[in-house]
Amino acid sequence: MAPATFRRQFGPAELQRLTDLAILSDPICTDSIAAMSATQLAETEVLLTSWGCPPITDSQLDAAPRLRSIIHAAGSVRGLVPASVHTRGIAVASAAEMNAVPVAEYTLAAIILAGKRALPLAAHGRLAPGTWETSFDDDALSNYGRTIGIVGLSKIGRRVLDLLRILDHGPILVADPFADPAEVRRLGGELLPLPEVLARAEILSLHAPLLPATRNMIGAAELALLPDGATIINTARGALMDHDALLAECSAGRLDAILDVTDPEPLPAQHPLLDLPNVTVTPHLAGSLGTETRRLAQFALDGLEALIAGRPLPGAVTDETAAVSA
Repeated sequence: MAPATFRRQFGPAELQRLTDLAILSDPICTDSIAAMSATQLAETEVLLTSWGCPPITDSQLDAAPRLRSIIHAAGSVRGLVPASVHTRGIAVASAAEMNAVPVAEYTLAAIILAGKRALPLAAHGRLAPGTWETSFDDDALSNYGRTIGIVGLSKIGRRVLDLLRILDHGPILVADPFADPAEVRRLGGELLPLPEVLARAEILSLHAPLLPATRNMIGAAELALLPDGATIINTARGALMDHDALLAECSAGRLDAILDVTDPEPLPAQHPLLDLPNVTVTPHLAGSLGTETRRLAQFALDGLEALIAGRPLPGAVTDETAAVSA
């Protein structure tokens, strides 16, 4: 992992626990597996990885015959490990479940702010101080009874459903072709086809993985289905949405947007979305940052402890789950 990532994630308590659990290489951290000596690779049984780790190659795995597990103290392992990793019998785990925690918290905050249109109204107040854009008699400025749409019953999507229990919301509509209707009902939602979710959602939050089938899944036709005044929230991947289509809807004032991810990322200077008062763009900060990254380190250390004890590896990634994960 990147040295800065290592310093953030592994404080004194995490380092002590790591030292108690394992025999560590010297240096403990490197941002290049290729820089590891042949002896280090040959002796390595577990790789702890995180942000800043380059893709692991088959030749590197060939040089590590004792490798039992790769534990990723971050989110997605897509693009990190080669397809052969599972056929080699190497267990792979990811702390994506823990990285989902702050993203779901951000999403809950975005939903609450969207219900009040707080961000567009704040932007208006900066652009035209001393004036109100709207009347407080506007029934739309409320979180009570709101219909919320969730696209993707991912780890984050599930956590968002759980956090939404604090609101007196209306129906929660879920679109996910792989979801079990009974599980969605247990979580408090209703599973529907995407067009039906779009047609009813006053606030729409995206939590789908970026796959060939989901790229630009929210385009002009899909945005047109959303009710007037709806807010779309994206904390997943920017390429899930057609940004030209989004620009057209938001420029017309028909939709609002809260975007923590964009395509491209970051948006280039002078991009018209950045000038719209009803579009809020944050710099991909919903995921784990600062002290939140210690949660990922603890999860990875829990995995290492489980591996040593012969217990199932938490956060295990299989071929099947990888195919439908971010």
